[in-house]
Amino acid sequence: MKERLKGWREVIRGRPLLNNVWRLAVFTVGATVLAAGVAMLVLPGPGWAAIFVGFAILATEFAWAQRALTSAKQTASKAKEKALDPRARRRNQLLAICAGLVVAAAIVAYLQAFGLNLPWHV
Repeated sequence: MKERLKGWREVIRGRPLLNNVWRLAVFTVGATVLAAGVAMLVLPGPGWAAIFVGFAILATEFAWAQRALTSAKQTASKAKEKALDPRARRRNQLLAICAGLVVAAAIVAYLQAFGLNLPWHV
C-alpha cells in the first residue's frame, strides 16, 4: 500500500501544475488546522494537539514546517522531563495549594465585608 502511495506521489511530482495544486491543497489544509489549533488555545478544544497535527500536515511537503515540528517536539520533550522532575512537581503542587488558599481567603474576606448581596438583586 505504501509503495502505491509513494508511486502516486511521484506521478504528481512529475507534473508541475498538478504538483503545485497538491502543495497548495496541503498548505491550505495544514494552515487551517494550525489556525484552528491557535484559536483553540483560548477557545475550548485540544489546541496544542491541533497545532502539532497542523505542523505534521505541513511537514509532509514543506521543509520549514519539518524544522518547526522537530523543534516543537524537542521543546515538548524537555518540558515533559522538567514536569516529571519530583522536586519541581512538589514545588508546583505547593504553589498551587498556596494560591488556592489565598483565593479562598480573599473570597471569605469579601463575603465577610459585603455579604452575599448580588449586584443585580438590588
